[in-house]
Amino acid sequence: MKKIITYGTFDLLHTGHLNILKLAKEYGDYLIVAVSTDEFNELKGKKAYYTYEQRRAILEAVRYVDKVIPEENWEQKISDIISYKIDVFVMGEDWRGNFDFLKQYCEVVYLPRTVGILTTQIKKDLGRTNKWLEKLQ
Repeated sequence: MKKIITYGTFDLLHTGHLNILKLAKEYGDYLIVAVSTDEFNELKGKKAYYTYEQRRAILEAVRYVDKVIPEENWEQKISDIISYKIDVFVMGEDWRGNFDFLKQYCEVVYLPRTVGILTTQIKKDLGRTNKWLEKLQ
């Protein structure tokens, strides 16, 4: 069985997330998704709308995902690759080169992002919509 792993916050799940999960799954038989915990997001200076448990539950319902694990720190990738016997590490192309050091443990693949879809942009757009609705009231 060929195992794949990817990492991310996966907040406000959208078609860009689904595309990368689908493409990742095409590299093997079993896809593990490591989801950033709320505590790890705080260390990264990120704030997710959904809690870790909610994001985990959403990803567990996605048909391409076989297992969801917590991402608690930057350093765990090597130990995850070893302990889960990972064959392919997958990330979006915006991370190109950042994880090449993992090539000594498994294949490293950078997948194209879905053009025009970013969680940060969705959050900005929602903020603008909320401000516009407040003015109408």
